[in-house]
Amino acid sequence: MNHKGTQTIKTQRLMLRPFTSDDAPAMFCNWANDPRVTRFLTWQPHGTLEVTQGIIDGWCALYANLAYYHWGIEFEGRLIGGISVVRQSDYDEVAELGYCIGADFWGRGITAEAAKAVINYLFFEVGVHRVEIHHATDNPASGRVAEKCGLTCEGLLRSRSKTGTGEFKDIRVWGILRDEWKTED
Repeated sequence: MNHKGTQTIKTQRLMLRPFTSDDAPAMFCNWANDPRVTRFLTWQPHGTLEVTQGIIDGWCALYANLAYYHWGIEFEGRLIGGISVVRQSDYDEVAELGYCIGADFWGRGITAEAAKAVINYLFFEVGVHRVEIHHATDNPASGRVAEKCGLTCEGLLRSRSKTGTGEFKDIRVWGILRDEWKTED
């Protein structure tokens, strides 16, 4: 793999870019403090802006590592979510994506658009062989993102992931190989 770090990616409607320290208020207000957004995630809603600020500052420090991939999602000039490589293996050339956006922006195809752009980047800029998306089975909207991106549903991991509230969730696994990927026209 040829790690290049989190570079800015533009799509028809979105700008995917590295987070900055100044993004904490937008992140806190648009998704990080919303229990609807964090319901299936490993972390609980942020109780204060200071919590969000500390997390973003930690992310920003990681951008010096070219194997770190974490984008803020901008839509109509507003930071509304994030998408990142949550797990990767250089040996196996695999990257797993994770994403979340503010509830006010659900159902508009934004996450799928962001994921397609990141998958394309990972396949053709970084050189991964396989991209995966894992999601809680009771979060079918996340599965629709994987499906819209052309990933194949490959199986179920029973009681595999623990949410921020301590609830265990069954996880659906999706995957796509570089030679299966169809780029957008």
